[in-house]
Amino acid sequence: QVQLVESGGGLVQAGGSLRLSCAASGRIFNNYAVGWFRQAPGKEREFVVATRWSGGNTYYADSVKGRFTISTDNVKNMAYLQMSTLKPEDTAVYYCAANSVLRTTTQWNYWGQGTQVTVSS
Repeated sequence: QVQLVESGGGLVQAGGSLRLSCAASGRIFNNYAVGWFRQAPGKEREFVVATRWSGGNTYYADSVKGRFTISTDNVKNMAYLQMSTLKPEDTAVYYCAANSVLRTTTQWNYWGQGTQVTVSS
């Protein structure tokens, strides 16, 4: 089992920055994938970015490329999402997820409880 806990959400003005953190515990393997997803009110959960705890290729949604950066610390079992140049349309609940297979769909086995990010215009 893998447990994930997100933190760092909040209210920020458009153009601002925010860093989300994801603390993982349990049976995390270095080749596991870690990703961030988000769900806005009335919309389906969508992929944001994913990589592997040990590093390697990283995949970003087109809507966040150049603005968001994922990073990991596989010694501390932490993942981070640095968000810059935030836009009101980035407002959503952000979820950290882990899985043995890296996918850009929402078919991941392990999810955190989510953290709210609100970007005001």
